[in-house]
Amino acid sequence: MTPDEQRFLLVGAGLFVLGAIGFLTRRNLILMVLSAELMLHGVSLTLVTFGNMHQTNEGQAFTIFTLTVAACEAGLALSLVLSLYRKSHSLDIQLWSELRESDMSGPDFDSSAERGKLSSYDDIPTLTPAGIAPKDPPRTTPSTGPTATRV
Repeated sequence: MTPDEQRFLLVGAGLFVLGAIGFLTRRNLILMVLSAELMLHGVSLTLVTFGNMHQTNEGQAFTIFTLTVAACEAGLALSLVLSLYRKSHSLDIQLWSELRESDMSGPDFDSSAERGKLSSYDDIPTLTPAGIAPKDPPRTTPSTGPTATRV
């Protein structure tokens, strides 16, 4: 192993460790996404270095796949961050539990000690068996009363 390869591996490991620390310690969604990107680039640098050490192109091929995954992750994260910011005007990670459809209720927690465990499974929607049409509850409107049609 040459000194250049050692330096590249140390830089790749440093990028990964800095990204992991940033991902685990930050509460801002944008900083968490940037930390995940930093981790992926550290892995890419390490893959290219190992490919160069073994005189193969496999490290470069895996790096192309890693960069493709990073680009997809950045696009999805941007759409989720914009959706959360539009709803709550904040990027705090704790607000993800409030991001849901307007007609859906949130998870019910018994106490702060059991946070993360659902208290009842009655609110979870179930799929209807194949071939049976689902039953829609009648919707009420203020002017006409109960109706069976959905808008």
